[in-house]
Amino acid sequence: MADGDILSRIDELVSVEHELRSRAIGTGLSSDDRSRLASVEQQLDQCWDLLRQRRARVEFDEDPDGATTRPISEVEGYRQ
Repeated sequence: MADGDILSRIDELVSVEHELRSRAIGTGLSSDDRSRLASVEQQLDQCWDLLRQRRARVEFDEDPDGATTRPISEVEGYRQ
């Protein structure tokens, strides 16, 4: 997946996240929507991680296509 494709996916996921969060104001979210929001947040973390990997590989003269999507369990365990 190219950087532009990853950024497009991030934009899509951010739109879904904002829509879900705006619905949560006042009335809250259904359990399905809460699950969907959690999934969107995890997918966003994976996309950002993949983009960072690709950019780091370019910086160190490596093939960015060698970057891989890491499992959610790994990406969610990072310290900020």
